Amino acid sequence: MAWLTLTNYALYFESLGVGSYDKPARYDLATDLKQVVKREMTGPLGTRLFDKAVMYKSTTITEPIFLEFPEFKGHTRRDCWLAIIREVLNMHRFIKKFNIKEIQREEVLSMAILGIFRYRAVKEAFHMAPSHFKSTLAFNLTEKLPKGDIILEALHSQLLLLHTGYQRHNTESVSNKSQAALLPASLLTLSRLGLMSLKDPYMTEEKDLSGWVVRVGVQSPLELALRESICHSGRVEAARATLDQVKVEGIDTNLAVMQALLFPLAELGKYLRFLSSWEDPFKSIMFLAVSLYVVYRGWISYMLPCSFLSIAIIMIWNKYRSKGKPLEGFQVTPPPNKNAVEQLLILQEGISQLETYVQAANIILLKLRALLLGAMPQILQLHNIWIVCGIWMT
Repeated sequence: MAWLTLTNYALYFESLGVGSYDKPARYDLATDLKQVVKREMTGPLGTRLFDKAVMYKSTTITEPIFLEFPEFKGHTRRDCWLAIIREVLNMHRFIKKFNIKEIQREEVLSMAILGIFRYRAVKEAFHMAPSHFKSTLAFNLTEKLPKGDIILEALHSQLLLLHTGYQRHNTESVSNKSQAALLPASLLTLSRLGLMSLKDPYMTEEKDLSGWVVRVGVQSPLELALRESICHSGRVEAARATLDQVKVEGIDTNLAVMQALLFPLAELGKYLRFLSSWEDPFKSIMFLAVSLYVVYRGWISYMLPCSFLSIAIIMIWNKYRSKGKPLEGFQVTPPPNKNAVEQLLILQEGISQLETYVQAANIILLKLRALLLGAMPQILQLHNIWIVCGIWMT
Protein backbone atom coordinates (compact mmCIF):
# COMPACT_ATOMS: atom_id res chain seq x y z
CA MET A 1 0.00 0.00 0.00
CA ALA A 2 1.14 3.57 -0.65
CA TRP A 3 -0.16 7.08 -0.14
CA LEU A 4 0.65 9.83 -2.66
CA THR A 5 0.06 13.47 -1.72
CA LEU A 6 0.53 16.53 -3.92
CA THR A 7 0.69 20.02 -2.44
CA ASN A 8 1.33 23.36 -4.06
CA TYR A 9 5.03 23.03 -3.23
CA ALA A 10 6.03 19.34 -3.22
CA LEU A 11 5.07 15.74 -3.89
CA TYR A 12 5.01 13.27 -0.98
CA PHE A 13 5.20 9.49 -1.29
CA GLU A 14 4.42 7.46 1.81
CA SER A 15 4.55 3.66 1.90
CA LEU A 16 2.13 2.00 4.31
CA GLY A 17 2.59 -1.45 5.76
CA VAL A 18 0.94 -3.61 8.37
CA GLY A 19 2.21 -2.40 11.73
CA SER A 20 4.96 -0.28 10.18
CA TYR A 21 5.33 3.36 9.21
CA ASP A 22 8.05 4.98 7.11
CA LYS A 23 8.82 8.65 6.82
CA PRO A 24 7.32 9.97 3.56
CA ALA A 25 9.71 10.85 0.77
CA ARG A 26 9.46 14.50 -0.30
CA TYR A 27 10.17 15.66 -3.84
CA ASP A 28 10.36 19.44 -4.03
CA LEU A 29 8.64 21.07 -7.01
CA ALA A 30 9.22 24.70 -6.01
CA THR A 31 13.02 24.95 -6.22
CA ASP A 32 15.12 24.97 -9.37
CA LEU A 33 16.38 21.37 -9.38
CA LYS A 34 16.06 20.65 -13.12
CA GLN A 35 13.10 18.34 -12.55
CA VAL A 36 11.83 16.12 -15.33
CA VAL A 37 8.32 14.63 -15.09
CA LYS A 38 7.05 12.44 -17.91
CA ARG A 39 5.08 9.29 -18.62
CA GLU A 40 6.98 6.03 -18.61
CA MET A 41 6.41 2.35 -19.33
CA THR A 42 7.28 -0.20 -16.67
CA GLY A 43 7.02 -3.92 -16.09
CA PRO A 44 8.53 -6.86 -14.27
CA LEU A 45 12.30 -7.43 -14.50
CA GLY A 46 12.86 -4.12 -16.26
CA THR A 47 10.58 -4.85 -19.20
CA ARG A 48 8.53 -2.05 -20.81
CA LEU A 49 5.05 -3.54 -20.96
CA PHE A 50 2.59 -1.31 -19.09
CA ASP A 51 2.13 2.39 -19.85
CA LYS A 52 0.91 3.27 -16.34
CA ALA A 53 3.80 5.07 -14.59
CA VAL A 54 5.18 8.55 -14.01
CA MET A 55 8.94 9.12 -14.02
CA TYR A 56 10.42 11.87 -11.81
CA LYS A 57 14.07 12.91 -12.03
CA SER A 58 15.98 15.80 -10.44
CA THR A 59 19.48 16.72 -9.31
CA THR A 60 18.77 15.75 -5.69
CA ILE A 61 18.29 12.05 -6.41
CA THR A 62 20.85 9.74 -7.97
CA GLU A 63 18.39 7.66 -9.96
CA PRO A 64 14.95 8.54 -11.31
CA ILE A 65 11.90 7.25 -9.46
CA PHE A 66 8.88 5.60 -11.04
CA LEU A 67 5.38 6.02 -9.61
CA GLU A 68 3.10 3.28 -10.91
CA PHE A 69 -0.69 3.67 -10.98
CA PRO A 70 -2.21 0.19 -11.34
CA GLU A 71 -5.40 0.12 -13.37
CA PHE A 72 -7.22 -2.72 -15.08
CA LYS A 73 -7.90 -0.82 -18.28
CA GLY A 74 -6.26 2.30 -19.73
CA HIS A 75 -4.10 4.84 -17.94
CA THR A 76 -6.62 7.45 -16.81
CA ARG A 77 -5.32 7.79 -13.24
CA ARG A 78 -1.74 8.15 -14.42
CA ASP A 79 -2.64 10.86 -16.96
CA CYS A 80 -4.56 12.81 -14.30
CA TRP A 81 -1.69 12.75 -11.80
CA LEU A 82 0.85 13.58 -14.50
CA ALA A 83 -1.18 16.61 -15.59
CA ILE A 84 -1.57 18.10 -12.11
CA ILE A 85 2.08 17.44 -11.17
CA ARG A 86 3.21 19.24 -14.31
CA GLU A 87 0.81 22.08 -13.52
CA VAL A 88 2.43 22.66 -10.12
CA LEU A 89 5.93 22.36 -11.61
CA ASN A 90 5.21 24.79 -14.47
CA MET A 91 3.56 27.22 -12.04
CA HIS A 92 6.75 27.44 -9.95
CA ARG A 93 8.85 27.81 -13.09
CA PHE A 94 6.68 30.78 -14.04
CA ILE A 95 7.13 32.29 -10.56
CA LYS A 96 10.92 31.89 -10.67
CA LYS A 97 11.20 33.16 -14.24
CA PHE A 98 9.50 36.50 -13.51
CA ASN A 99 10.55 36.69 -9.83
CA ILE A 100 6.95 37.02 -8.62
CA LYS A 101 6.46 37.87 -4.95
CA GLU A 102 3.86 38.97 -2.38
CA ILE A 103 0.25 39.22 -3.57
CA GLN A 104 1.19 38.28 -7.14
CA ARG A 105 2.63 34.98 -5.94
CA GLU A 106 -0.49 34.22 -3.92
CA GLU A 107 -2.66 34.94 -6.93
CA VAL A 108 -0.59 32.63 -9.17
CA LEU A 109 -0.82 29.84 -6.60
CA SER A 110 -4.57 30.37 -6.36
CA MET A 111 -4.96 30.24 -10.15
CA ALA A 112 -3.15 26.89 -10.30
CA ILE A 113 -5.16 25.48 -7.39
CA LEU A 114 -8.47 26.48 -8.95
CA GLY A 115 -7.39 24.98 -12.27
CA ILE A 116 -6.57 21.67 -10.58
CA PHE A 117 -9.93 21.74 -8.77
CA ARG A 118 -11.76 22.26 -12.07
CA TYR A 119 -9.74 19.49 -13.72
CA ARG A 120 -10.60 17.06 -10.93
CA ALA A 121 -14.24 18.11 -10.98
CA VAL A 122 -14.53 17.38 -14.71
CA LYS A 123 -12.88 14.00 -14.23
CA GLU A 124 -15.23 13.03 -11.42
CA ALA A 125 -18.28 14.28 -13.33
CA PHE A 126 -17.56 12.42 -16.58
CA HIS A 127 -15.69 9.44 -15.02
CA MET A 128 -12.95 9.73 -17.61
CA ALA A 129 -9.74 11.60 -18.27
CA PRO A 130 -10.70 15.18 -19.23
CA SER A 131 -8.40 15.31 -22.24
CA HIS A 132 -10.63 17.91 -23.90
CA PHE A 133 -10.66 20.10 -20.79
CA LYS A 134 -6.92 20.59 -20.32
CA SER A 135 -7.41 24.34 -20.74
CA THR A 136 -8.30 24.40 -17.05
CA LEU A 137 -4.60 23.80 -16.33
CA ALA A 138 -3.34 27.14 -17.57
CA PHE A 139 0.39 26.81 -16.91
CA ASN A 140 0.54 23.28 -18.27
CA LEU A 141 -1.27 24.40 -21.42
CA THR A 142 1.05 27.33 -22.13
CA GLU A 143 4.03 24.96 -22.17
CA LYS A 144 2.47 23.08 -25.09
CA LEU A 145 0.92 25.91 -27.09
CA PRO A 146 2.97 27.76 -29.70
CA LYS A 147 3.89 31.27 -28.55
CA GLY A 148 3.25 30.15 -24.98
CA ASP A 149 6.06 32.39 -23.71
CA ILE A 150 4.18 35.43 -25.03
CA ILE A 151 1.08 34.34 -23.09
CA LEU A 152 3.12 34.08 -19.89
CA GLU A 153 4.62 37.53 -20.45
CA ALA A 154 1.15 38.99 -20.97
CA LEU A 155 -0.06 37.26 -17.81
CA HIS A 156 2.85 38.75 -15.89
CA SER A 157 1.94 42.22 -17.19
CA GLN A 158 -1.62 41.64 -16.01
CA LEU A 159 -0.31 40.64 -12.59
CA LEU A 160 1.66 43.88 -12.43
CA LEU A 161 -1.59 45.81 -12.82
CA LEU A 162 -3.05 43.65 -10.08
CA HIS A 163 -0.11 44.55 -7.84
CA THR A 164 -0.57 48.25 -8.59
CA GLY A 165 -4.26 48.11 -7.73
CA TYR A 166 -3.52 46.23 -4.51
CA GLN A 167 -0.96 48.85 -3.42
CA ARG A 168 -3.40 51.64 -4.18
CA HIS A 169 -6.03 49.76 -2.21
CA ASN A 170 -3.78 49.61 0.85
CA THR A 171 -2.72 53.28 0.72
CA GLU A 172 -5.87 55.11 -0.32
CA SER A 173 -9.54 54.91 0.49
CA VAL A 174 -11.44 52.91 -2.07
CA SER A 175 -14.80 54.37 -2.92
CA ASN A 176 -15.69 52.84 -6.25
CA LYS A 177 -15.92 49.28 -7.52
CA SER A 178 -13.38 49.73 -10.34
CA GLN A 179 -10.43 49.87 -7.96
CA ALA A 180 -11.78 47.06 -5.81
CA ALA A 181 -12.04 44.89 -8.92
CA LEU A 182 -8.24 44.97 -9.22
CA LEU A 183 -7.96 42.72 -6.19
CA PRO A 184 -6.86 39.08 -6.75
CA ALA A 185 -9.90 37.24 -8.04
CA SER A 186 -8.59 33.67 -7.65
CA LEU A 187 -7.31 34.35 -4.15
CA LEU A 188 -10.65 35.82 -3.11
CA THR A 189 -12.47 32.81 -4.58
CA LEU A 190 -10.43 30.41 -2.47
CA SER A 191 -11.00 32.55 0.60
CA ARG A 192 -14.77 32.52 0.07
CA LEU A 193 -14.64 28.74 -0.24
CA GLY A 194 -12.81 28.59 3.07
CA LEU A 195 -9.67 27.07 1.57
CA MET A 196 -7.35 30.01 2.17
CA SER A 197 -7.28 32.82 4.72
CA LEU A 198 -6.53 36.42 3.77
CA LYS A 199 -4.13 38.51 5.83
CA ASP A 200 -5.57 41.88 4.82
CA PRO A 201 -8.59 42.77 7.03
CA TYR A 202 -10.19 45.07 4.44
CA MET A 203 -10.22 42.31 1.84
CA THR A 204 -12.09 40.02 4.22
CA GLU A 205 -14.78 42.64 4.76
CA GLU A 206 -15.60 43.11 1.07
CA LYS A 207 -18.27 40.69 -0.15
CA ASP A 208 -18.98 41.86 -3.69
CA LEU A 209 -15.50 41.98 -5.20
CA SER A 210 -15.21 40.77 -8.78
CA GLY A 211 -12.32 40.00 -11.12
CA TRP A 212 -10.03 42.22 -13.12
CA VAL A 213 -11.40 45.29 -14.87
CA VAL A 214 -11.29 45.39 -18.68
CA ARG A 215 -12.70 48.03 -20.96
CA VAL A 216 -15.38 46.93 -23.40
CA GLY A 217 -14.19 46.93 -27.01
CA VAL A 218 -10.50 47.05 -26.08
CA GLN A 219 -8.47 43.86 -26.11
CA SER A 220 -5.98 43.40 -23.31
CA PRO A 221 -2.41 42.19 -24.00
CA LEU A 222 -3.37 38.80 -22.60
CA GLU A 223 -6.26 38.45 -25.07
CA LEU A 224 -4.00 39.50 -27.95
CA ALA A 225 -1.40 36.91 -26.92
CA LEU A 226 -4.07 34.20 -26.73
CA ARG A 227 -5.42 35.15 -30.16
CA GLU A 228 -1.93 34.98 -31.67
CA SER A 229 -1.29 31.61 -30.05
CA ILE A 230 -4.59 30.26 -31.39
CA CYS A 231 -3.63 31.35 -34.91
CA HIS A 232 -0.28 29.57 -34.64
CA SER A 233 -2.01 26.52 -33.14
CA GLY A 234 -4.11 26.25 -36.28
CA ARG A 235 -0.98 26.26 -38.42
CA VAL A 236 0.63 23.59 -36.26
CA GLU A 237 -2.44 21.38 -36.46
CA ALA A 238 -2.53 21.81 -40.24
CA ALA A 239 1.13 20.79 -40.46
CA ARG A 240 0.49 17.74 -38.29
CA ALA A 241 -2.48 16.79 -40.44
CA THR A 242 -0.27 17.04 -43.53
CA LEU A 243 2.26 14.74 -41.91
CA ASP A 244 -0.46 12.26 -40.97
CA GLN A 245 -1.65 12.16 -44.59
CA VAL A 246 1.75 11.03 -45.89
CA LYS A 247 2.04 8.23 -43.34
CA VAL A 248 1.43 4.92 -45.04
CA GLU A 249 1.40 1.38 -43.74
CA GLY A 250 3.48 -1.52 -44.93
CA ILE A 251 7.22 -2.05 -45.16
CA ASP A 252 7.30 -2.26 -48.95
CA THR A 253 5.20 0.89 -49.37
CA ASN A 254 7.39 2.91 -47.02
CA LEU A 255 10.49 1.65 -48.84
CA ALA A 256 8.97 2.79 -52.13
CA VAL A 257 8.32 6.28 -50.68
CA MET A 258 11.86 6.44 -49.31
CA GLN A 259 13.27 5.38 -52.66
CA ALA A 260 11.35 8.19 -54.37
CA LEU A 261 12.59 10.75 -51.86
CA LEU A 262 16.20 9.59 -52.21
CA PHE A 263 16.06 9.51 -56.00
CA PRO A 264 18.58 12.40 -56.50
CA LEU A 265 21.11 10.72 -54.22
CA ALA A 266 20.58 7.41 -55.99
CA GLU A 267 21.21 9.07 -59.36
CA LEU A 268 24.39 10.67 -58.00
CA GLY A 269 25.59 7.28 -56.76
CA LYS A 270 24.90 5.73 -60.16
CA TYR A 271 26.89 8.47 -61.87
CA LEU A 272 29.87 7.96 -59.54
CA ARG A 273 29.69 4.23 -60.17
CA PHE A 274 29.64 4.96 -63.91
CA LEU A 275 32.81 7.04 -63.56
CA SER A 276 34.56 4.36 -61.52
CA SER A 277 33.72 1.66 -64.09
CA TRP A 278 35.72 3.47 -66.84
CA GLU A 279 32.99 2.89 -69.40
CA ASP A 280 33.71 6.39 -70.68
CA PRO A 281 37.51 6.86 -70.28
CA PHE A 282 37.45 10.60 -71.03
CA LYS A 283 34.95 11.42 -68.27
CA SER A 284 36.72 9.15 -65.81
CA ILE A 285 40.11 10.72 -66.56
CA MET A 286 38.68 14.23 -66.15
CA PHE A 287 37.05 13.31 -62.84
CA LEU A 288 40.30 11.75 -61.58
CA ALA A 289 42.32 14.79 -62.68
CA VAL A 290 39.96 17.21 -60.93
CA SER A 291 40.00 15.09 -57.75
CA LEU A 292 43.79 14.93 -57.70
CA TYR A 293 44.04 18.69 -58.28
CA VAL A 294 41.66 19.38 -55.37
CA VAL A 295 43.73 17.12 -53.11
CA TYR A 296 47.01 18.68 -54.27
CA ARG A 297 45.79 22.23 -53.67
CA GLY A 298 44.45 21.32 -50.19
CA TRP A 299 40.88 22.34 -50.94
CA ILE A 300 39.29 19.34 -49.24
CA SER A 301 38.71 21.31 -46.04
CA TYR A 302 36.64 23.83 -48.03
CA MET A 303 34.34 21.25 -49.61
CA LEU A 304 31.94 20.88 -46.67
CA PRO A 305 31.44 24.66 -46.09
CA CYS A 306 31.03 25.21 -49.83
CA SER A 307 28.42 22.44 -49.94
CA PHE A 308 26.41 24.06 -47.13
CA LEU A 309 26.73 27.46 -48.81
CA SER A 310 25.50 26.05 -52.10
CA ILE A 311 22.52 24.41 -50.40
CA ALA A 312 21.64 27.72 -48.70
CA ILE A 313 21.83 29.59 -52.02
CA ILE A 314 19.60 26.99 -53.69
CA MET A 315 17.05 27.28 -50.84
CA ILE A 316 16.94 31.09 -51.13
CA TRP A 317 16.64 30.90 -54.91
CA ASN A 318 13.77 28.41 -54.73
CA LYS A 319 12.00 30.52 -52.09
CA TYR A 320 11.97 33.68 -54.22
CA ARG A 321 11.25 31.79 -57.43
CA SER A 322 8.25 29.88 -56.06
CA LYS A 323 6.65 33.01 -54.46
CA GLY A 324 4.56 31.02 -52.01
CA LYS A 325 3.38 28.41 -54.52
CA PRO A 326 2.82 24.90 -53.14
CA LEU A 327 5.39 22.25 -53.91
CA GLU A 328 4.81 19.98 -56.85
CA GLY A 329 4.03 16.42 -55.90
CA PHE A 330 6.33 13.58 -56.85
CA GLN A 331 5.11 10.29 -58.18
CA VAL A 332 5.62 7.11 -56.20
CA THR A 333 5.18 3.78 -57.92
CA PRO A 334 3.25 1.64 -55.44
CA PRO A 335 4.47 -1.92 -55.02
CA PRO A 336 2.11 -4.83 -55.66
CA ASN A 337 -0.13 -5.82 -52.80
CA LYS A 338 1.43 -8.47 -50.57
CA ASN A 339 0.25 -10.28 -47.51
CA ALA A 340 2.01 -10.29 -44.14
CA VAL A 341 4.07 -13.43 -44.90
CA GLU A 342 5.44 -11.96 -48.12
CA GLN A 343 6.32 -8.72 -46.35
CA LEU A 344 8.20 -10.71 -43.71
CA LEU A 345 10.12 -12.53 -46.44
CA ILE A 346 11.05 -9.18 -48.03
CA LEU A 347 12.22 -7.94 -44.66
CA GLN A 348 14.31 -11.07 -44.15
CA GLU A 349 15.88 -10.62 -47.58
CA GLY A 350 16.70 -6.99 -46.79
CA ILE A 351 18.33 -8.02 -43.52
CA SER A 352 20.42 -10.59 -45.40
CA GLN A 353 21.59 -7.93 -47.85
CA LEU A 354 22.43 -5.64 -44.95
CA GLU A 355 24.46 -8.45 -43.39
CA THR A 356 26.36 -8.84 -46.67
CA TYR A 357 27.18 -5.13 -46.74
CA VAL A 358 28.37 -5.25 -43.13
CA GLN A 359 30.60 -8.22 -43.91
CA ALA A 360 32.13 -6.37 -46.88
CA ALA A 361 32.75 -3.31 -44.69
CA ASN A 362 34.43 -5.50 -42.06
CA ILE A 363 36.72 -6.99 -44.70
CA ILE A 364 37.73 -3.51 -45.84
CA LEU A 365 38.42 -2.44 -42.26
CA LEU A 366 40.52 -5.55 -41.64
CA LYS A 367 42.58 -4.85 -44.76
CA LEU A 368 43.13 -1.25 -43.69
CA ARG A 369 44.19 -2.45 -40.24
CA ALA A 370 46.66 -4.86 -41.83
CA LEU A 371 48.10 -2.05 -43.95
CA LEU A 372 48.50 0.29 -41.00
CA LEU A 373 50.11 -2.32 -38.73
CA GLY A 374 52.33 -3.74 -41.46
CA ALA A 375 51.16 -7.30 -40.81
CA MET A 376 50.37 -8.37 -44.34
CA PRO A 377 48.85 -11.86 -44.64
CA GLN A 378 49.81 -13.96 -47.61
CA ILE A 379 46.32 -13.93 -49.05
CA LEU A 380 46.47 -10.14 -49.41
CA GLN A 381 47.88 -9.70 -52.86
CA LEU A 382 49.12 -6.61 -54.63
CA HIS A 383 45.92 -5.86 -56.52
CA ASN A 384 43.97 -5.91 -53.25
CA ILE A 385 46.36 -3.30 -51.89
CA TRP A 386 45.66 -1.03 -54.83
CA ILE A 387 41.92 -1.54 -54.38
CA VAL A 388 42.11 -0.58 -50.72
CA CYS A 389 44.29 2.45 -51.51
CA GLY A 390 41.81 3.56 -54.15
CA ILE A 391 38.94 3.25 -51.66
CA TRP A 392 40.99 5.22 -49.11
CA MET A 393 41.70 8.03 -51.60
CA THR A 394 38.06 8.31 -52.67
